[in-house]
Amino acid sequence: MLVRHSDPYVELRSSLIDYARRWPDEAERTQPFLDLLDDAEDPFRRERLAGHYTGGCWLVDRAGERVLLTHHRKLGRWLQLGGHADGDRDLARVTLREAEEESGLGDLSVDPVPFDLDRHWIPERGEVPGHWHYDVRYVVRALGSEDYVVSEESLDLAWRRIDELLTDPGSDESMQRMARKWLSRESAA
Repeated sequence: MLVRHSDPYVELRSSLIDYARRWPDEAERTQPFLDLLDDAEDPFRRERLAGHYTGGCWLVDRAGERVLLTHHRKLGRWLQLGGHADGDRDLARVTLREAEEESGLGDLSVDPVPFDLDRHWIPERGEVPGHWHYDVRYVVRALGSEDYVVSEESLDLAWRRIDELLTDPGSDESMQRMARKWLSRESAA
């Protein structure tokens, strides 16, 4: 059981350790996220170009059968919603804020336990050099209307059946990993 602490830094460390226990085949993936917490330069700020935390969102519908994806404007790929922490150490809160901002949906609920971890390279864009995103991903549920609004960050949004992501050759490996996790979690419930 995850123990909630008042300090988001301590809470994130505890959550990451718990994540490695829950997903033992991903324990190796967890260590760089823990190492980043010990960095002297604030890893929750996007200006830390050696890499920084982001909050990712596995935003599912009420039935848990579809996930809301963004056709990302900068990367040109269908991905989960999410964004920069911008100094906020509570990544579950960051994820919920990003989900609301990028989807226009209200009445969302975030599970405070990390669902997935993904460290991925962001290519150089304009004056911003290439850098690593340490994406801590959380499950967010749409409890009310599922009528989204496309934000400036997206070319489009779409609800996609989670089971179809597994067989979609254009689906990112991390998206397929989250789909497998979600489907195994739901079948065990």
